[in-house]
Amino acid sequence: MSVATEKLQKVLATAGLGSRREMERWIEAGRVRVNGQPARLGDRVDARARISVDGRPVLASALEPAPRRVIAYHKPLGELVTRTDPEGRKTVFQRLPRLRTGRWIAVGRLDINTGGLLLLTTDGELANRLMHPRHQIEREYAVRVYGQVSDAMCRQLLEGVELDDGPAAFESVLAIDSGRAANEWYRVRLREGRNRLVRRLWESQGVQISRLMRVRYGPVELPPGLREGRFEELTDAAIGPLVERVGLSPSERARAARPARPARPARRR
Repeated sequence: MSVATEKLQKVLATAGLGSRREMERWIEAGRVRVNGQPARLGDRVDARARISVDGRPVLASALEPAPRRVIAYHKPLGELVTRTDPEGRKTVFQRLPRLRTGRWIAVGRLDINTGGLLLLTTDGELANRLMHPRHQIEREYAVRVYGQVSDAMCRQLLEGVELDDGPAAFESVLAIDSGRAANEWYRVRLREGRNRLVRRLWESQGVQISRLMRVRYGPVELPPGLREGRFEELTDAAIGPLVERVGLSPSERARAARPARPARPARRR
């Protein structure tokens, strides 16, 4: 009788140790061992496997899927989406609620000069799927552009621009302000998460971004009234469309089973 197995990086991610990509990097770096042997990408494990990370055993209970939680965080400018910073700058993880098991995993990144909606979850598999290019998750941004924006420029951004890492385009470009001011707000939508992509697309047209914030990720919008530095836990009803959008199975969807919590103020540090 065969024993059910799963890919090692998926087991570690689903347990909340990090995103699947992060777990793959840990395996490649030699930080993970299975049954005393160095792990390799593609290894599969079952419930009897003895897994250790950085020489410390990972308890079987720690590898069980943690209850899926997702929070919407309003990231301020100046914060980093990283766990630690050698320069001692503030990170988003300093403001998040403590967890008894697992850890918060950021769904993608926002650079230090970009604010707005950042999703974080305890489910590494969900985070991996939401970030993976094959799922084509929509991102929407509010952008304040410095410089004159013409209709021809907007058409070019919709048709596509050749950047140094390949072609890219917005799916929509909508002016929010009326008139043709030199510092005008736009809403743009795209389905890629390449580094600084929104900024680079606008800069390819000879204009600069003076303010950038993400207002939507997939079906989740930045909650109205959620102030910078605060978070709001998503309800099961809000998590459901996220989970379905990336094709998790019904049994995996059933793990989302926590009541919503109200927005909380950031801890003072």
